[in-house]
Amino acid sequence: MINWSSIDTVLLDMDGTLLDLHFDNYFWQVFVPQKFGQQNGLNLEESKAALYPRFHAQAGCLNWYCLDHWSEDLKLDIVALKQELQHLIRPRVDAMVFLQALAKSNKQVWMVTNAHPDALKLKLLATQIAPYFDHIISSHQFGKPKEHIEFWQALHHHLHFNPKRSLFIDDSEAVLATADKFGIGHILSIQQPDSQLAARAGLSFPAIHHFADILP
Repeated sequence: MINWSSIDTVLLDMDGTLLDLHFDNYFWQVFVPQKFGQQNGLNLEESKAALYPRFHAQAGCLNWYCLDHWSEDLKLDIVALKQELQHLIRPRVDAMVFLQALAKSNKQVWMVTNAHPDALKLKLLATQIAPYFDHIISSHQFGKPKEHIEFWQALHHHLHFNPKRSLFIDDSEAVLATADKFGIGHILSIQQPDSQLAARAGLSFPAIHHFADILP
């Protein structure tokens, strides 16, 4: 699936790609509504009904990923709540094997994530994957999420690389579409970002289920 001789730079998303998306899905879909409901006298369904439209209104924007925004908007300490659930943070199946194989290759390996710096810090501490990367980039550094072409332009300006000789793996179809538009030459999606949900079908880009299928 991958001709590694045509790849110089490997760009990897974090949540849903390297890490199991179950942590984030459970956190935002269940845990935060529970805490918000307790604070505002709402049951879980009432809390979800109040929160989901607010979440969806920020989809594709940097606020969607911004813990500062949600802490202020919801009057909850989102970082502290994430720390309560950090035992759920874990790599996807064979992600570590993939990172170890990349470390033995001659490729530049960069993490490019929309995660807020506080979430990124927590997850890097929980998983100890930071040493595998030459660069770790949060879209918050550039003020634009990966869904926006401006992110990719800023990344290219910040860290010069050849888009055509780069592999990008991400679980977001919207992000992959923007990367494709920017000119990233090799793009892969993830079939099962959340280990507790079924594998996805009908994706717009080629997808992998296990990293073992593309080891360099």
